[in-house]
Amino acid sequence: MRIKTFSLNSDHQVIVKIVKELFSLFHIEVGEDFEEADFGRWDIRNEQLAGNPVRVVTRLILDGRETLERRAEGKEDERESAAVHRIIKLNLYWILRERFGFPAAPWGILHGVRPTKIVHRWIREGLPEKDILSRLEADYACSREKAELIVPLAFRQLPFLKTSDERTVSIYIGIPFCLTRCLYCSFPSNILPEETKLREFMGVLAKDLAAAKDAVLRYGFRIQNIYIGGGTPTSLPDNFFAEMVDMVYNAFYGEDIVEFTIEAGRPDSITGAKISCMTEHHVTRVSVNPQTMQERTLRRIGRRHTPEDIVAMFYALRSAGIPHINMDLILGLPGETAEDVEDTMRKVVALGPDDITLHALALKRGSNLKLMLDENEHVELPDDEETRRMSKTAMRYIHDAGMHPYYLYRQGYMSGQLENLGCCREGAEGMYNIQIMEEHQTILGIGGAATTKVVDFKEHRMKSSFHAKDLATYLRDIDIYIEKRNRLLEEVYGGQEELASC
Repeated sequence: MRIKTFSLNSDHQVIVKIVKELFSLFHIEVGEDFEEADFGRWDIRNEQLAGNPVRVVTRLILDGRETLERRAEGKEDERESAAVHRIIKLNLYWILRERFGFPAAPWGILHGVRPTKIVHRWIREGLPEKDILSRLEADYACSREKAELIVPLAFRQLPFLKTSDERTVSIYIGIPFCLTRCLYCSFPSNILPEETKLREFMGVLAKDLAAAKDAVLRYGFRIQNIYIGGGTPTSLPDNFFAEMVDMVYNAFYGEDIVEFTIEAGRPDSITGAKISCMTEHHVTRVSVNPQTMQERTLRRIGRRHTPEDIVAMFYALRSAGIPHINMDLILGLPGETAEDVEDTMRKVVALGPDDITLHALALKRGSNLKLMLDENEHVELPDDEETRRMSKTAMRYIHDAGMHPYYLYRQGYMSGQLENLGCCREGAEGMYNIQIMEEHQTILGIGGAATTKVVDFKEHRMKSSFHAKDLATYLRDIDIYIEKRNRLLEEVYGGQEELASC
């Protein structure tokens, strides 16, 4: 649907964002230059009424002739501002659906990255599971299917979240290199540089690691998980990879470690020497990311390996005794159908991985795929309905394999308005995945494009510090980024060193 212009009786950033999210959800385009448009002008008016709980009336005026109206009230357990924003979004969602016949969105108005955070808040407040399901449907227009996905998932996470406290942290190390850049990728990774640049990176990484280790000792942190990601860490040459893993191990590995993960990504980056290095350093979890087992798709998205290479890599890791192997797949890749996903799932499940993560393709700024679409190049992408068929097919195999969902997150512009969903066999849950997605634990970020996330338990909020996404800037300004991380840790944990040593 196209409209030439619209007005909104608020310039509040959150309310403007709400309207844009709904326009994106229902594919409503706005542009004064449209030669043909369904409407010339929309006016959106929101009014907060007196009373407690808070009440809001929303009006949509079409071309000054037709007025659509809906009103709703907040809940007693909601903050006033949060209630106002939720009601505005819910009102406009229903107005648009009822007037124009738009299909229901699987997640309703739940647009955020971590929808389970709402569920965890209600769990802490003592709401029974059936009441939480009802609130998701009524307050957020969430489908019963998605509500029944995230509510049991959140309850399943509780014992894992309870293993962490204010002094328990995880370590993330970002290795921002890949052998090639995939079509859909927007991560701040770099094609593997020559040896001189790699040596410079290793020197800066060593400095970054040492500063983080000092912080761990200063504040008495207990390290629960180590996660080496990227990029593709295994894209490093064997000698550099071994040096990197050894530095990480010596800085942070100890008796409290529950999980040590390395993203291996793709078979063209794996060697026997790297597998031996991982086993020697007690790596407990390796992520293998085929994305698909369709050879034509692998070529299309820029991968230089075959499905057979993926199988060989999996068996090599399993034979080496790696305890947990995760495999990532993407639903909605160019040119694929639900039948392709069925073939991929059949082949992947037959390998017996411990964990399968189903990603819905996200059209991200900075990716070559998004650039092609913006320039109106023809890309054969599955539509939302077909992508949802893919999801149903994949989940059938997940359930038949005895796996269950254990963590979930969403991104903008996802195919089928779906989600990224981690599923595993009993006892193979990824502790780091749960902790970082639920923002329940401080994560110290080290390396290229890494983010440090500090949980302020007193203020009940997450605070972040970001390393540069650009490699040259990270290498040049490492002292600045170390100082930013130190200031953030001091802000939250400062003055408590004596407590840590008790």
